[in-house]
Amino acid sequence: MSAIRNSVRAGFLGRAFATLSAANAVSAAVEAGRRPRARDLKELGIDPASFGQVIR
Repeated sequence: MSAIRNSVRAGFLGRAFATLSAANAVSAAVEAGRRPRARDLKELGIDPASFGQVIR
């Protein structure tokens, strides 16, 4: 990969995109009555083990 792609991926824009994507995935899962993926919850700073206690 080029240096520019690595810079964007590791930089602010890459993190912002990852956070927005995770928020969208978690939102869609909750609306559909499914448990969100642990990876998406971790990206948002939510403990996957305690997520089931919050949503009932």
